[in-house]
Amino acid sequence: MRVALLATCIGDTLFPETSRATVAVLEQLGHEVVFPLQQTCCGQMHVNSGYVREGQRLGERAARVFRAYDVVVSPSSSCVGHLREHVPAFRDRLFELSELLVERLGVEDVGAAFPHRVVYHPTCHSLRVTRVGDAPLRLLRSVRGLELAELGEADECCGFGGTFAVKNADTSSAILADKCAAIEASGADVCTALDGSCLMQIGGGLSRRGSAARTLHLAEILAAR
Repeated sequence: MRVALLATCIGDTLFPETSRATVAVLEQLGHEVVFPLQQTCCGQMHVNSGYVREGQRLGERAARVFRAYDVVVSPSSSCVGHLREHVPAFRDRLFELSELLVERLGVEDVGAAFPHRVVYHPTCHSLRVTRVGDAPLRLLRSVRGLELAELGEADECCGFGGTFAVKNADTSSAILADKCAAIEASGADVCTALDGSCLMQIGGGLSRRGSAARTLHLAEILAAR
């Protein structure tokens, strides 16, 4: 199958290794992955900040850039959720990586090996917008050597919320503290999730606490051999 990759702004700028891992996982399974060079922002941040018209234009531009592809994948439930909700052209062909693997391709074991204790943080968008369900957990349970820990209050926000973390910094920091404490209590070496933005928030919080735990996107765990 030929799949187009939507890297996202934060992925392209701060976490390019996540996109590389996404490509590696899909190519390992025998699929061709292409990267349309004209892609830019999906418009989510603009819409969330009140610039609805500007954000909509970016979403429509993305639809034009990806219109030649029947299947589009992104390692971001946040951007996937935004585009599926606001741009009809993406509704039936844009997938977050874990749902593409499990729900569309019927794959749970991608051949990964990652000998660490891992906890999964279900981000707000993956829970309530893209609704990926247990797809990430099914993939993690098939990773060789991985011990899956339980996260207390798993469905609680990490405090990022896009511009919320900037506009409501004190509240965001308080929410983040609870999330970091729950991750530490799990005894995990690694916290994983489907959104680089949330992992950036959690990773910063863990680092400032001097925690031994680190963050890693699900795609990078699945690409590990």
